[in-house]
Amino acid sequence: MNLFQIMKKNHIHLKGITWNHSRGFTSVVATAQRFHELNPNIEITWEKRSLQAFADEPINELAKRYDLLVIDHPWAGFAAKTNAIIPLNKYISKEFLEDQAFNSVGKSHESYSYNNEQWALAIDAATPVAAYRPDLFEKLELNIPKTWEDLVELAKKGLVAIPGIPQDTLMSFYMICCTLGEEVCINKEYIISEKVGLKALEILRELGKYISEECYSMNPIQVYESMTKEDIYVYSPFAYGYSNYSKTGYARKVLKFDDMVSINKNPLITTLGGTGLAISSNSKHIEEAVKYAEYTASANTQKGLFFNNGGQPGHRKAWLNTTINFNSLDYFKNTLPALDRAFLRPRYHGHMYFQDNAGAPIREFMMKGGDAKQILDKLNNLYQKSLS
Repeated sequence: MNLFQIMKKNHIHLKGITWNHSRGFTSVVATAQRFHELNPNIEITWEKRSLQAFADEPINELAKRYDLLVIDHPWAGFAAKTNAIIPLNKYISKEFLEDQAFNSVGKSHESYSYNNEQWALAIDAATPVAAYRPDLFEKLELNIPKTWEDLVELAKKGLVAIPGIPQDTLMSFYMICCTLGEEVCINKEYIISEKVGLKALEILRELGKYISEECYSMNPIQVYESMTKEDIYVYSPFAYGYSNYSKTGYARKVLKFDDMVSINKNPLITTLGGTGLAISSNSKHIEEAVKYAEYTASANTQKGLFFNNGGQPGHRKAWLNTTINFNSLDYFKNTLPALDRAFLRPRYHGHMYFQDNAGAPIREFMMKGGDAKQILDKLNNLYQKSLS
């Protein structure tokens, strides 16, 4: 056997799937390249899919084709049920996982824990936060909204954009319920008490009637692209944060990110997002995949290579890092309080069914109004189906 054959025999190729944005793609491509330089026999190829596919496509299907999966944490219950991905606590040292838990941004690390197993490493942390165009606020002599009433007044001027696709309107419903003092999916009989559920819907409708129709077809990325490409919308009150848009040179205009408005003096409690790095049970190279996952989630990589190549770290030391904050208009320092109080959405096995179907009626109600009780009844029926 010659040298080339020996090298070919020892060469390991891992495939990964992530989502189609600089935050999700270039960050892991960069870590994969550097990992390959440190481990020449291990090559990692990343592919990408749309943000909607990221939320929708079952991870058991992806795990048949890929070694590495960037996943959304509501899949944790599904993972525990199907064993499509490996429980990382059986492959990663207790010390490493304890460090990840201690340096979690809000409940990001916990979000991938289910049935006492750790199904992914939180390489990315996010929750809906506020964003605005500082240049336009100054030009138009506007004040940053502090309360929900302030927000509605700004929306009446046609200056407010929200992500209005069904999944995001569902997250907004969760947000209002939590801010009013009640979490969803606690009771097995109903998703939320009638009193809080109806109030939450009416609060969303109060804002929704002043939001332009085009926003109801936008996800968070499209909101930020619209805000930076055009000079129409000056403020977004709650869209999943993307620190990329707070970096000079990324978009036509820079966005400033901050904490959100209050309802009854309580700052909005948004619904935790972010992404985790998981490993397929079908991988033939689990040991090498685990080594790469540890490398990507480590504090040094998160503070350096990951952030510098478009990533939004999941490690707390990166969020507190002075250089990172200087290079992002204090995105991380300003939004960390929102992350730390964010609501950890349900992760039971059937919740993805509810998440896929419950947003549309809320979106319709925000746009056109109607009977809030009928909407809440519809949500309760979907909830019961998801439990079964």
